[in-house]
Amino acid sequence: MKILFDTSVLVAGMVEPHPVHRSALPWLKRARAGEFSFFVATHTLAELYAVLTSLPVSPRISPGVARRLVHENVATRAKVISLSPADYGAVIRRMADLGLSGGIIYDGLVARAAQKAKVDRLLTLNPDDFKRVWPEGTSLIAEP
Repeated sequence: MKILFDTSVLVAGMVEPHPVHRSALPWLKRARAGEFSFFVATHTLAELYAVLTSLPVSPRISPGVARRLVHENVATRAKVISLSPADYGAVIRRMADLGLSGGIIYDGLVARAAQKAKVDRLLTLNPDDFKRVWPEGTSLIAEP
């Protein structure tokens, strides 16, 4: 099975005080153990670092710790799906065609990576957002 993780699930799996940690952590553990093919979008690496370093947790997650978490849990274990300039153009066209604006384009980029990788599941804590940007992929979008 091929599963692409959205940033939301990775954050929840790595940060113990997160309200969905207990649901997300087993998925992250299974991914790290190689129980299925673990995928992320290139964009997710940067977004994960940004979210980890700005979370309102105490103690704060330092840039060095965030880098290590991204590297050890994701960058060295997941298959990272890069998007081409043509992919970006297609996502922008798609968002415009769907009448969607703002930050939801980032979910569109993750959905495009899921399509490109031909995953069996896109795992997210924001299924409604992904269903908006990828309505034909609704059956593949799941929560942990």
